[in-house]
Amino acid sequence: MRLVFVYNANAGLVAGLLDSVHKIVAPGTYPCSLCAVTYGLVAMDRRWRDWLRGLVVPVDFYHRPDFRAAFPDAAGWPLPLVALDRAGSLEVLLGAAELDAIADVGALIAALEARLPA
Repeated sequence: MRLVFVYNANAGLVAGLLDSVHKIVAPGTYPCSLCAVTYGLVAMDRRWRDWLRGLVVPVDFYHRPDFRAAFPDAAGWPLPLVALDRAGSLEVLLGAAELDAIADVGALIAALEARLPA
C-alpha cells in the first residue's frame, strides 16, 4: 500500500516558476489546491514536510502528466487528488472538490488522518 498525491500541475523548473507567479498574481484561479496548501512560493510547508516524514506508509508524488502515464485508467479523474494505491488499484481518499475546500495544511493533515486506514 502506498499513499499517492497528485498535483494538478506540470513538473519542472519552468512550470514551478510559472506556478509561483500564478499564486501571486491570481491565487483564486490557481488550479492546484493541493499545491497551494502544501507549498509556499518556493518550498514545501515545513509542517507538511514533517507530517509526511512521520508516515509509516510509503508516499508517491505525481504531477498531472506522470500520473496519467502511470495510471491510465484514472487519467480522466479530476485533479488534484490523494489516493491509496493497493497493488495498482487506486482508492481516492480526497478528491479535487474536497481538496478545493481545504484552507490550510492543518486541515489537510486532519482530513487525511481521519481517512487513512489504521
